[in-house]
Amino acid sequence: MFGFRLLTAIAVLSAGVLTNQPASAADRLAVRLDWTPWGSQAPFHLAAKKGLFAKYDLDVVLEDGNGSVATVQIVGNGEYDVGHASLAPMVIARSKGLPVKAIAGFIKQNDIGLLVPKDSGIAGPADLKGKKIAFTAGSLEAPFIDRFLAAGKLTRGDVDLISVDAAGKAGLYMAGRSDAAFSSAPFFLAVVASQRPSNAIRFADQGLNFPSFGLMATEKSIASKREALKRFASVVSGTWAYIFDGHQDEAVQAIIAARPQAKLNPAVLRQQIDTLKDYTVTEATKSLPFGTMAASDWKRAVEVLVEGGLVDKSLDSNSTFTNELIDAAIVADVASGKH
Repeated sequence: MFGFRLLTAIAVLSAGVLTNQPASAADRLAVRLDWTPWGSQAPFHLAAKKGLFAKYDLDVVLEDGNGSVATVQIVGNGEYDVGHASLAPMVIARSKGLPVKAIAGFIKQNDIGLLVPKDSGIAGPADLKGKKIAFTAGSLEAPFIDRFLAAGKLTRGDVDLISVDAAGKAGLYMAGRSDAAFSSAPFFLAVVASQRPSNAIRFADQGLNFPSFGLMATEKSIASKREALKRFASVVSGTWAYIFDGHQDEAVQAIIAARPQAKLNPAVLRQQIDTLKDYTVTEATKSLPFGTMAASDWKRAVEVLVEGGLVDKSLDSNSTFTNELIDAAIVADVASGKH
């Protein structure tokens, strides 16, 4: 789904530029999103609609993306000030020399999982023997399939793995041509719900813990646009907290209004947002302001990625993120809805 191409990134600029607030005196930020419109982009569009960027002297330009890896690559190349992406590909890119760093974490648990029909009787990896499972080679799930199966005392020889393109995975699964499919649970569950209601067996529950969606920027941008990025990261964090406090439908309408040409299904968007909520906190972050990350979570994330052969063991986990761009007062103000 998210184009997690680990070896290459396709830096293709997509349509969908939106200037939210033309404030001449405001700090302008060019923002690259992860993908075409879906539930994870709710806080950006709602903040724009409610004038929150303008309130904090920001002139924000949002552009849709072509996958997290592409977003990480082109933000890392300096084409945008900040990106919204899955943060595991960001860590991988940093380990290969791209000077990028996480500045806010929203979906702090690994969103990848194995999607199985609700009526399948499959409750965990041990139930997969002989099953036909769809996956995408080159995606972030691929390096961890063996470890996932091992949690059920299985190997690849015990299942029938089908390699399919990310764009065709949902269609194949809904048509019943696979018994299960690896993907992003918050995205996939909502897309297939009407035709094949499913559950997710989460990677995070099998010890494969690394962060999902958040904001990232280059070291250069963090240094040169520090205060603007701090306001931006805090506004988006506060808007997520506001949305999850019972304002999901308001967020859905903001996405639809921002991207009318996409003909989005409000029920799908709402389910995506509701599912994402279950992935927002870890034990280490549950009492912290929204958007704040924990050093212990990043330490474990790097360990898992090292074990998967995706990053070098010399990578310092503390170099992959900073909480210095989260202003708790702004987060609280925006989350309160009193604006």
